[in-house]
Amino acid sequence: MPAPFHLAIPVDDVEKARIFYRDVLELEEGRSDTHWVDFDFFGHQLVIHYKPKEEKASAHHNAVDGKAVPVPHFGVVLDWDAFEQFADTLRAKKVEFVIEPYIRFEGLPGEQATMFFYDPCGNALEFKSFKDLSQLFAK
Repeated sequence: MPAPFHLAIPVDDVEKARIFYRDVLELEEGRSDTHWVDFDFFGHQLVIHYKPKEEKASAHHNAVDGKAVPVPHFGVVLDWDAFEQFADTLRAKKVEFVIEPYIRFEGLPGEQATMFFYDPCGNALEFKSFKDLSQLFAK
């Protein structure tokens, strides 16, 4: 198994973020305190940490395959069937997508399924999948 990553992200409302990651994304909750919560993020360690709300800087997007991709963002690469099931779960839970699930770079090297959405504290997430995982870094 590849080494799991550890990612800590800021949230301005720990309980609202906890509910989203635990109940909407269906992640297993680990250790917690009043200002942070660990989650099993598809085998990786994601920690939400309280950070007071600040004046919001303007959102930044980069054009990728004709779509406005939010920057920064994070997520994981899922296998094809898991991606489709996860997308269906998110739709059923009425998650509002920034970029609806679709096939990016269709017919080109690196063809992938992808989707983007925000958590309730404004962190952008991307989940993707490759029918051929060897294409992950294809040029």
